[in-house]
Amino acid sequence: MNKQALQRLEYNKVKEELRSYAISYLGQRHIEALVPMTQEKLIRQKLDETEEAKGLLLTGSSVPIPSLEGMEPIVALLGTGYVLSERDCSHLYQFLLSCAQLIRYMAAKTAAAPHVASYAASMYTADPLKSAIERCIRGGAVLDSASKELSRTRKRMRTVEERLQAKLNGLMNRYSGILQENLYSMRGGRYVLPIKKEHRRQVQGAVLDESGSGQTVYIEPADIANLHSELSALRAEEAREELKVLSELTELAESYASDIQLNMETVGAYDFLFAKAKYAIALGGGNVGLNGEGRMELREARHPLMKGAMVPLDFAVGNGYRSLIITGPNTGGKTLALKTVGLLTLMVQSGLLVPVKAGSVFAVFEHIAADIGDGQSLEHALSTFSAHIRHVIEILRIADRKTLVLIDEMATGTDPGEGVGLSIAILEELLRRQATVVATTHYTEIKNFASATDGVENARMEFDAETLQPLYRLKIGEAGQSYAFLIAQKLGVSAGLIRRSREIAEGGLAGGTVFASASVASVAEAHNSGLETQPALSRDASGQGAAQAPAKEELGRSELAKTQPPALASAEQLAQSRPAAERRTAREQQPASPDSDSGAAVARGLELGDSVYIAYLGRTGIVCELEDSRGNVGVLIQNQKFVINKKRLALHIENTKLYPADYDLDIVFESKENRKKRKLLGRKHVEGLRIEKKPGE
Repeated sequence: MNKQALQRLEYNKVKEELRSYAISYLGQRHIEALVPMTQEKLIRQKLDETEEAKGLLLTGSSVPIPSLEGMEPIVALLGTGYVLSERDCSHLYQFLLSCAQLIRYMAAKTAAAPHVASYAASMYTADPLKSAIERCIRGGAVLDSASKELSRTRKRMRTVEERLQAKLNGLMNRYSGILQENLYSMRGGRYVLPIKKEHRRQVQGAVLDESGSGQTVYIEPADIANLHSELSALRAEEAREELKVLSELTELAESYASDIQLNMETVGAYDFLFAKAKYAIALGGGNVGLNGEGRMELREARHPLMKGAMVPLDFAVGNGYRSLIITGPNTGGKTLALKTVGLLTLMVQSGLLVPVKAGSVFAVFEHIAADIGDGQSLEHALSTFSAHIRHVIEILRIADRKTLVLIDEMATGTDPGEGVGLSIAILEELLRRQATVVATTHYTEIKNFASATDGVENARMEFDAETLQPLYRLKIGEAGQSYAFLIAQKLGVSAGLIRRSREIAEGGLAGGTVFASASVASVAEAHNSGLETQPALSRDASGQGAAQAPAKEELGRSELAKTQPPALASAEQLAQSRPAAERRTAREQQPASPDSDSGAAVARGLELGDSVYIAYLGRTGIVCELEDSRGNVGVLIQNQKFVINKKRLALHIENTKLYPADYDLDIVFESKENRKKRKLLGRKHVEGLRIEKKPGE
C-alpha cells in the first residue's frame, strides 16, 4: 500500500486514536504494525471478528483481558539462567490466573461470538505452575511452606530472636540509669543500646554508632553478641533456601515457556481485537459489504477524525462508471468527501468498522493512491504544479483495475488551458487502465469530458444560493459550479459587472457581437461605476461598424478610462473554461492559423491590440507584444501575459474594429499607477520616480 497515500489520508491519526483503547504492550504493538490488507477473505474475517467483539461489549459484560504487567521481561529472561524473583513469580501467577478467567469467559460466549471465542481454545492454564507459585509465593515473599528446610530454619530463627529479645529486656533494666532513652534499636542489622557517652565504660560491648551530637553511643552488649552471630548464620541459611525455592519455580516456569508465550500472543490478539471493538463503538462504526469489482456504495458516511457535526456523505462509484468528477464551490466539502472515501477504505481494509449506515459496500483495492494538498516544498524547491506532477507519476506507476485513485483540484498550479488538457489526458489513461478514480475540479472542460465520456460521471456538492452556505451534500449525476458570480453579486458587486462577467464566461473574451458591440470605455464605465451603460459603438452580426466611436477627448475625460482594462478585469470569471460545444463552434468559425491566406487581415501580421483566438485553450486574448525573431507573440489573457508562437494564434478581431483610431493602448496594457507616472515624467523630470513592472507584465 502506498505510504504517501496513507500519510495524505491521515491513516496514522486513526491508529493513534485506536492505540488509546489497548491495555497491553502487545496490543499496542499490533496497532503499530497495522496496515491495510488486500485479501478479501482475510478482510472479511477481521471485520466479522470485530463485529462479534463489539457485540460482546454492547451486552455490558466485562471482558477479562490480562494486562501483561511485568510479563515482558519474564518471557525475555526465561531460559537465560536468570532466577525469577518473588515479584516476578507474583506477576506470572496473576497472568496465569487471568488467562484461566479469560478461557472460562470465552467458553461461555461460544454461541454468541464463535470466531472470537475460538482463540481462547488454544490457550493453556498451566495449572501445575500456577499451583506451585500459589503454594510458595504470597504477597511478594516466599512462604514457610515452600520447603521443609526453609520451615525448620525459620523456626530456629524465631527461637533465637525470642531469646535475643528477652536478653535485651534484661539488659535495659540493668542499665536503665545510664540509657539515653528507654528503648533499643538496630545498627547494621544488630541490636544496640543507647548509652550516655559519659557512662560508656560501664557496658561491656562494641560501639557500633554514635549520635550526631556525640552525647549518645550505641553499644552492642557482649552478652548478646553470640546470639547475634547465630541469628546471622540462620538468615544466610534462609536466603539459600529461598533461592533454592525460586530456582525450582524458575525451572518449572521454563518448562511452560512455550505455553506462556502462546498465551501472551493470544492475549495480545484479544487486546487488539477488543481495542478495535471499543473504537468502533466510539465512532458508531458498523460492518460493511465487500467486493473485488471496484463497486462502492457509502451510505451516510462520516469522516472518523471529524469530532464535530458532519453532514453524512452518500457516495457511489463502480456501477456503470469507474470515474467520478466532483465539482462545487470552495469550502463546499469536495476535499472532505475525497478524504472520507479514501480513509474509510483504508480502515475497512484494516479490519476496522467504519461510521457508515448498514448496507454500505466497499471495494477491496491492492493500491490506494492520492494527490491531495498542494505539496509545496521549500526544501526541495517544489511548486504546487511540480508536486502534483510527481504525485501523478506515482499514481501512473501503480494504477490498474485494482487501484483507487484520489485527485484533489485537477488542473491547478499552471496555465488553466494546459492544465485542463493534461488532466483530461490523465483521466483518459486511468480510464483505459480501469482504475477507480475520484477527482475534484472547478474546470468546465473536465466536467464536459465527464458528461461526454462513457465510464465517467459528474457529481456536485450542493450549495444554498440564498444563504451562500455550502450544504455538504453530494449529488451524483449532475455537474456543479463554483458560484463565483452568485457569491460576488450577494457580496455587492454591481449587476452590470456580473452581467458582463457572464457574457465573457459564456461567449469568450471576444465572443462575437457581445464584445464587438461595446467599446472599451463603455465596459470600463460599467466596471467602475457599477451602472449599466449603452454601447457607444454598435455593430451588426458581421462586425461592420454602424456608429461612430466616442472621441479620444471624451475617453480622456472619463475617470474610468484610467483604470485597468475592463475587458480583462474579471480574472476569476475568465478562469472558468468555456463549454466544449461552444469551444468547438468557435473553432469552426476561426481561420486555421494566422499563416493561412483566408483574408488580407491575416496577411498583414498581428498588431498590438488585435484580438486573437488560441484554439488549444479555447479562448481569446489581446496582443500586447509584437512577434519576436522566433515568431513568439505576447498575448494578454486573464490579466496575465503569455508568450505563444504565432502559428498557434488566429486573428479574431482587428484592433481597428475594437478601439477608436487614436485610442491609447496603454489603458489596456499599463496599470493605472504606471500610466500616471508616465504622464508625469512626460512633463518634467521627477527625482526618484520610477516605473516598475512585475514579471509577466
